[in-house]
Amino acid sequence: MTPRPLRAQEPCRAVFWNSPAPLTQATTLKPAPFWRVKRLDEMSSQEWESLCDGCGRCCLLKLQDEETERVYYTDVACRLLDCDSCRCKSYPDRKAHVPDCVQLTPKTVEDIGWLPLTCAYRLVDEGRDLPWWHPLVSGSPETVHEAGVSVRGRVSGTEDEVPPEDLEDRVVDWPVRKVRGKRRG
Repeated sequence: MTPRPLRAQEPCRAVFWNSPAPLTQATTLKPAPFWRVKRLDEMSSQEWESLCDGCGRCCLLKLQDEETERVYYTDVACRLLDCDSCRCKSYPDRKAHVPDCVQLTPKTVEDIGWLPLTCAYRLVDEGRDLPWWHPLVSGSPETVHEAGVSVRGRVSGTEDEVPPEDLEDRVVDWPVRKVRGKRRG
């Protein structure tokens, strides 16, 4: 078979050398997922909310060294975190119960340095893709837990149960380590 140029009126047909017959219909391309084509400030509220993978890492109490400004995670959760689902028990009115709860916006994502390395808001802000275990990629809210990314089973207590003077003893490094969860096969 000798390749020839296409005329403008002819449909483009894929032909593979040594293939039994040319393909006559192009594969339908799906549009790229919103998180790959939109900046955080371009997302609808539904898209924005769906970026949260439900890991609960941002709901862990953090300590900041006054001299170095380094942030340390603890295994103590906010009083509103449901430690099984890893979701806020009172998300719509959380600020009424926890006044210092940080509301993520495109600007705060850019400004705060303590978001976990796995956080979808951080990843999208940095121009990176979502990992395989993110519910938007996997199609399941359980993969974040199966991959070992969430705080499920790792919280020692809530801020109502652990006195503030004990927080330094509750510092952990797993929330800032790289995730090595195995992909489901």
